[in-house]
This record gives sequence, structure tokens and C-alpha cells, in this order.
Amino acid sequence: MIHKLKTLYKLQLLDVQLDQLEELRGDLPLAVKALEEKLNDLERIVENKQKEKDESLTKRESNETDIQILADGQKKHKSQLYSVRNNKEYDALTKEIDHADTKIKKMEMENDALADFSKKVENEIGELTPLILELRQDLKDKEADLKQIIRANEKEEIKLREQRSKVEANVRKPDYSQYMRIRKAKKGKAVATIKRSSCSGCYNVVPSQRQLEIKKNNKIFVCEYCGRILVSEDVSREIE
Repeated sequence: MIHKLKTLYKLQLLDVQLDQLEELRGDLPLAVKALEEKLNDLERIVENKQKEKDESLTKRESNETDIQILADGQKKHKSQLYSVRNNKEYDALTKEIDHADTKIKKMEMENDALADFSKKVENEIGELTPLILELRQDLKDKEADLKQIIRANEKEEIKLREQRSKVEANVRKPDYSQYMRIRKAKKGKAVATIKRSSCSGCYNVVPSQRQLEIKKNNKIFVCEYCGRILVSEDVSREIE
């Protein structure tokens, strides 16, 4: 049992050192992630707006082609008016000319609206572009800072993680699950020692009888106030 207690305490010490390395990075990992998400969102918006602008241009070009075809047809029909033989033919031609004129005006109005829309979208893209460039530079700077911090502590972190893996391999799964559950609930500190008759995690006094039981090192005890695993000073002193 004492070996189990020593292993859990050793695991705690390694995790504390890894947590300290993590703290050196500060808010940079979260800041980088937030910038990446914001940048991706804005780039997606610009991409969609550019797509809308391109579709608008395609539609306008299609309308221009149709307008030209209709205009050519009108010109042909108007020239035919001088050679009609009766009112029926004249009425049919004028009807075609008027119908073409209506369609041309409708498409010209649509093209004016599409041109206004394209201009509006272009302005919106123009407003977002500097912001995207600024975010890219900010992201680049923060990624560089984060890489520098990681690189400065890389060897130490690798060493600690290797040591942790070896220690973790010696912990039974139920005990490791309990350790990680407490660690998550107690901001990283799952194992506490008895110092001056108190739990080093929450500083509440541990009853004398419980202190004697913990000192025997033959069972896992948890603090009745904070729920952390308690180890004797003998265990902590030997490991430290």
C-alpha cells in the first residue's frame, strides 16, 4: 500500500511541474484558438460574399446576352413592318416588338439592381479585408510567441512526460481514475499531505485519530473537507 501512496504522490509532483510549464504559456493557447476561429469565420464570410458577387456578375452577363438577342430580334421585326401585307401580320410583329421591349426593360432593371448589389458586396468585402489582414498578423505574432515558450521548455516537458508515463503505468486503473477525477475537481491538486495537523490542500485540521491511521500508510484516505487523497509526511518527505 505504501508503494501505491508513494506512486500517487510522485504522479502529483510531476503533474504540478507540468502544470507550471502550462501556466508559462498563459492565455496564449486560448488566444491563438480564438483568433483562428474568428479569422476562419471572417474568411468564410468574405468567401461567400465573393461567391455572391461572382454569381451576380454571371447573371448580368447572361442578361446582357439575352438583351442583345432580343434587341436584334426587335430590329429585324421593325424592318419587317415595312413589308407586311395585312393588319394581322402587322399586329403580330408589333406584339413581338412590344413583348421584347418589356423583357429588355425587365432585364435592364434587374441588371441595375444586380450592379447595386455587387457594389454593396464589394464595399463589405473591402471593409472586412483590412480586419482579416490585421487578424492574420496578430495570429502570426501570437503563434510565434507560443512556439518560443514551448521551444524554451520543450526538453524539460518531454522529460517530465516520459517520467509521468512510467509512473502512471504503475498506478491501478481505479486509483488513476479516482486521482484524475479529484485532480479535475480541485484545480490540479489531487494528493495532499498532512502539515501541522492540517490538510495541505484545504488547510482544515485533520482529526488526530485519522492522522494516526494515515501515518500507518496501509490505506488510501481522503480529506473529509476537500476530498483530496491524503498521504503522510513520511511518504511526501521520501518522494520529495
